[in-house]
Amino acid sequence: MSSTTDKLKGLANEAAGNIKQAAGKVTGNDQLIVEGKAQELKGEAQRTVGEVKDGAAALADKITGKR
Repeated sequence: MSSTTDKLKGLANEAAGNIKQAAGKVTGNDQLIVEGKAQELKGEAQRTVGEVKDGAAALADKITGKR
C-alpha cells in the first residue's frame, strides 16, 4: 500500500472506532466500546505506517539527491 492509502485507511478506522465507542457509550454496550477502541488503535497504527513510509521515502530521496 502507498503511504497515502495507509494514512487514509488509518483515518477511516480511527473515525469508525470513535463512532463505535460513542454508540457503545450511549447504548451501554461495553463490547462495542472495546471494539471501537481496538479499531481506533488499528487506525492510529495504519496512519503511523503511512507517515513512516513518507519519511523513509523523503530520506531516500535526500540521500540519492532527488530532492
